[in-house]
Amino acid sequence: MKILIVDDDGLIRDSLKMMLELEPGWTARTASDGVAALRLCEEERPNVVLMDIRMPNCDGVEATRKIKSEFPDIKIVMLTTFTDDGYIASAIEAGAEGYLLKSTPADGIVERIRAVEKGALVFDRGVKLSAGKTASVSFGDLTERENEVLSLVAAGLSNSEIAGKLFLSQGTVRNAVSVILDKLGLRDRTQLAIYYWKNA
Repeated sequence: MKILIVDDDGLIRDSLKMMLELEPGWTARTASDGVAALRLCEEERPNVVLMDIRMPNCDGVEATRKIKSEFPDIKIVMLTTFTDDGYIASAIEAGAEGYLLKSTPADGIVERIRAVEKGALVFDRGVKLSAGKTASVSFGDLTERENEVLSLVAAGLSNSEIAGKLFLSQGTVRNAVSVILDKLGLRDRTQLAIYYWKNA
């Protein structure tokens, strides 16, 4: 797998590169800002980009938007220290498939890169806590319980995790997700998460 690490902190870039290249078959390149990231995407066509948000010249959200417009198949995961809802929503709207914190353990980053490369949408658990809008967001014809389920799907929780959090059976959660998809006219959980973050 080819990975591009984009961060204006050289120590973070080098540390991530060393860590990721310990994985068999993984190679990593680095860039210090969004401009360099776009150029390397053109030259290298990485599978996954780890993108910081605040950088000089071209920040991570704008870089994500430009990369996704030209190379929609490249997966982008924001890797940052910021848990602000505005950053999360902007990143997802720009096309990012994930939002992780730099405090995420090394094995957690590797695990989530694998998941994103396979088509999943990933969030750090710390982001879930700061981004939870369960009680304040309502969508269309969804019931209060369906809105709760939707917000937890958008936060990256599995059906079993949602069941535990809401004291429901997994079957009830699975049925609720199907109903939500039908009501909103969406195809899968990834589309649900994107819909949530674009409209929250």
